[in-house]
Amino acid sequence: MIGKEDFAVIQALHQCGVYQKDIAAELNVHPRTVSRALQRQGAVEREWEKRGSKLDAYKGRVDELLSEGVWNAVVILREIRAEGYAGGYSILLEYIQPKRVLRPGQATVRFETEPGKQLQSDWGEVRVEVAGQMRKVHFIVNELGYSRRFHFWCTDSEDAEHTYEGLIRSFEYLGGVAAEVLVDNQKSAVLEASNNGHPRFNERFVDLALQYGFTPRACKPYRARTKGKDERMVGYIKQNFFVRYRRFESWVHLNQLAEKWLKEEADVRLQGTVKEIVAERFEREKPYLQPLPQMRYDTSYLEYRQAAWDGYIEVRGNRYSVPAAVAGQRVAVRIGLDGLLRIYTSTGSVHRQAESLVASHTLKSRQAGWSTLAEHRAEMWKSTLPQVEQRPLAVYEEVA
Repeated sequence: MIGKEDFAVIQALHQCGVYQKDIAAELNVHPRTVSRALQRQGAVEREWEKRGSKLDAYKGRVDELLSEGVWNAVVILREIRAEGYAGGYSILLEYIQPKRVLRPGQATVRFETEPGKQLQSDWGEVRVEVAGQMRKVHFIVNELGYSRRFHFWCTDSEDAEHTYEGLIRSFEYLGGVAAEVLVDNQKSAVLEASNNGHPRFNERFVDLALQYGFTPRACKPYRARTKGKDERMVGYIKQNFFVRYRRFESWVHLNQLAEKWLKEEADVRLQGTVKEIVAERFEREKPYLQPLPQMRYDTSYLEYRQAAWDGYIEVRGNRYSVPAAVAGQRVAVRIGLDGLLRIYTSTGSVHRQAESLVASHTLKSRQAGWSTLAEHRAEMWKSTLPQVEQRPLAVYEEVA
């Protein structure tokens, strides 16, 4: 293939009467190349073939992740490399960058807090596979306002008991308690929201606060973005942890992977706002956290029942035995999140553990049938057997 400069030489030599084979020898090309150039009276216009990108086959997957709210290019790169992408980071970033204007969001002014001052709490949810079934997973995220170190715990409910359990697990993971806990206006914590700074908190949430030594705080109505740091972490977990992990053998397996990911990735990340490694910044905040209480708060469901005269109580569609001495009495029932059912005599405060544990069962489904402890039945039979009068044999001798 000859260029414009070569054709200029061909044309000049040809006009001077030089043979075409000599021109070809001069340019080190075939004589036919010279002949064709003279016939078309110009150089060959090079047609540049547009080369394909290594990213082309994965653009659909990238768009899919963007539509799911995953905008972190490092996370996307990891995902498509797992599917075979052999290209680099720059070409991926170049593809994503023009699309960022489509990203939903709203600027939020973030207020920095002092070390140990505040922990923000919020809930998120995703659908993933747990134990072979697609399940809605609720996860509570609790983040320290100063260091941005956070913890999250996954479960199947967002009710009050799971909220308290999630907070306690975060305190235990962080090794201490912040001076105040900021929550949204969910009923598990706030019974009545207020714009004047005096909301009415759930009584059990207040009990938890008293035992752990923090001050409960609530966002003003319609101002949930006051918890901007924590809400951002909900998105961070969805776009990172739940992109990397999508299938879990059990709830226990899910939470084990969560804590592993927290230590290996979230704690060692460079936080974008404060420009520090989270774990290093946390070391400065840790001395300001309050110590954990000696006794763990009981997050069990608390209910009250009237024990029937046959020695059973009814709980969630099934019946559970109690000692004969408790029959006919009012008892307190605590149902742990682990499925342990404990029965107490109903002395003590309504919101405090009763004084005397009288029976323990494992919570069963309605189809599993009644739960009966052998010692309870033995006591019941003993107390209900008819009493036989004892007479001396001399009485019968007199009759004879």
